[in-house]
Amino acid sequence: MSAYKAFKACVPVEWSDKLYITLVRGMPGTRELHRLTLEALCLRKSNRTIVRKNTPTVRGMLQQVKRLVAIETKEMYEARKQKEANHRALQPPLVISHHPAPKTDSS
Repeated sequence: MSAYKAFKACVPVEWSDKLYITLVRGMPGTRELHRLTLEALCLRKSNRTIVRKNTPTVRGMLQQVKRLVAIETKEMYEARKQKEANHRALQPPLVISHHPAPKTDSS
């Protein structure tokens, strides 16, 4: 289990005042009720994230479509975005010299 997944498993969603909800699976092939629930949450395209207040109504809607969405707290969302930014950051160029190293006298 990665550190991020371990952290995600330990943080109770009920304690957070806002929820970051990301649609991770597409809507085609899902039930009509699930599609209507996702539209009520304003999730229409995959990999889009919305922010909602943590209320029992929203948690009930998320319980209905839990296999289609990823639910994160603010800290979890920022940690994931930071990890993605570090992954996309430019790496220093790799310099390879094809010339042999100069010989030194070891006597």
